[in-house]
Amino acid sequence: MRRLPLLRRSLTATCSLFALSLMTVGLSANWPQWRGPDHNGTSVSAKNLPTTWSTTENVAWKVSLPSWSAATPIIWEDVVFVTSAQEGFNDPVQFGGIGGERGRGGARTPPAAQDKLYLHAVSRKDGSVLWSRETGDGNHIERKQNMASPSPVTDGKHVWVMTGTGTLTCFDFAGKQTWQRNFQQDYGRFGLNWGYASSPKLHEGRLYVQVLHGMKTDDPSYVVSLDAASGKTIWRVERPTDAPNESPDSYSTPILVPVDGKLQVIISGADYVTGHDLQTGKELWRLGGFNPMNARDYRTIASSIHIGSKVFTTSREGRPFVGFDPSGASGDITGKSEMWTNNLGADVPTPTTDGNIIYVVNDRGIAVALDHQTGEPVWERQRLEPGTYSSSPLLADGKIYATSEDGATVVMKAGREFEILAVNKLDEYTLASPVAVDNQIFIRTVDYLYCIQKKD
Repeated sequence: MRRLPLLRRSLTATCSLFALSLMTVGLSANWPQWRGPDHNGTSVSAKNLPTTWSTTENVAWKVSLPSWSAATPIIWEDVVFVTSAQEGFNDPVQFGGIGGERGRGGARTPPAAQDKLYLHAVSRKDGSVLWSRETGDGNHIERKQNMASPSPVTDGKHVWVMTGTGTLTCFDFAGKQTWQRNFQQDYGRFGLNWGYASSPKLHEGRLYVQVLHGMKTDDPSYVVSLDAASGKTIWRVERPTDAPNESPDSYSTPILVPVDGKLQVIISGADYVTGHDLQTGKELWRLGGFNPMNARDYRTIASSIHIGSKVFTTSREGRPFVGFDPSGASGDITGKSEMWTNNLGADVPTPTTDGNIIYVVNDRGIAVALDHQTGEPVWERQRLEPGTYSSSPLLADGKIYATSEDGATVVMKAGREFEILAVNKLDEYTLASPVAVDNQIFIRTVDYLYCIQKKD
């Protein structure tokens, strides 16, 4: 396994003096996976988070990374894990990778010998790089993402990372590789129009991975459960759909939901949400209605969220956003289990919730708060800082943090009254979602991983 030099210039940490003398890093809370400990973009333990910052104000440290990624940083105690592509492949504009008109050229391949993918372990204390490991090769850009988009997941002893090329690797916290396998080699090539980006889900020694595709393949979609210690397949089930053209493609991530006293694996995409038995993968129920016009470009990006047994799934902006309860359900439950349906969801950002109110930020920077029981607005749609929003909002410390692709983070007051508290600009292209642990916020931009913390 080739290792990156830890002292090269592009991977050096810049530390504020106050960080060394005043920073207190609590070890009681973690952010172990995409969308956090409860898979809803919420930290209930994070406190005293900053409301304002800049590239210098309230920056405890920042570390320069070799290249960009849309993956969310994950944190366990004093270690931050973050993915990247190889150094020299750092300008998505150069390769047509940033969204909008510049991103319509399809897949772009980096120069020769610059197609590696990496996982970096960074110290929370000062931003120093503990180790870097190669996770695969074959990196390329698909519209606005490269193949480092899936977020890692950890249990505090090991960390697992998937690449967009299908390589899943397990490392221990010292950076030693435990096992590695490739899903395309095992089960056939991925057939998503814009590249694979789902993150693995971890629970009690098992990993859950979905591959929902169809635009560029006739192979069936599937869901896999793996033994996290060995990487061996426990079960694999096909996940059928009648969705046409690009609509079978899904970039969402599985979630686990307690239904009728047992956890179920919930899979979103390909015009359906399905519930699966945790032990066997058997499909228990499915709910449709997300693509009523049978559109051919209805790919799914945002993940579902849940409050107890209730599941909330957005499809496309202006199209069905459905709240439903699968308790007692079996078979096709379309039209039977819905609590509400509206058109106030988002396309790319996954919503967040405090267990009562659902907060949505759509791709155009329009925010709305919804009552989770009725789907009715708690406060009406509000315009945020102009720009495109691809990252998902963070809810922590009574505030909502929403970051645009331009690197501007709008801080809103959580609750029944809409109020913008601040707009903080890093002026760097940003796809990754902000996360919070203890009294720190972590933001991964195109060039840096920032640790944001109050100076006092």
